[in-house]
Amino acid sequence: MRAVGFTDHDHDACVAERVAAAEIYCADKRLHFTAARRRVLEILLDEHKALGAYEILDRLKREGRGSQPPVAYRALDFLVTHGFAHRVERLNAYVACTHPCETHFPAFMICRVCDSVAEATSAPSKGLLGAAARDAGFRIEQTVVEAIGVCPACIEAEARQ
Repeated sequence: MRAVGFTDHDHDACVAERVAAAEIYCADKRLHFTAARRRVLEILLDEHKALGAYEILDRLKREGRGSQPPVAYRALDFLVTHGFAHRVERLNAYVACTHPCETHFPAFMICRVCDSVAEATSAPSKGLLGAAARDAGFRIEQTVVEAIGVCPACIEAEARQ
């Protein structure tokens, strides 16, 4: 068992299920799920951490899959556009989506100690932001919610020291 964000899970099944979901989605939409796109998604799923484009490119290089930045950026752009990954603004990095193929507003909890990232679903139309938007006659279409803190594993490790 490895952690998805902050919870234990069957990591191999997690990767297999999300890659399979991407394959099905792309087949249904007649999109090209190229080997590079698939591998970038697998890399993001492998870590359950936010990774920068150059970190991904370094892995692709080591595997002999391409050494030019457009290889990584094109794959990341495709994955973000189709909901398989998100860009974490604070880290200028990318993370695999935990709710692929679903319309949702992600909220990221980023551990400042180990850099793990957990994705939750936010509801921007509710709460203070939603009320402010309604008062202004504004319709929210996208939000970026990122919280920096310490994950349960790092809190536990800190307590043991």
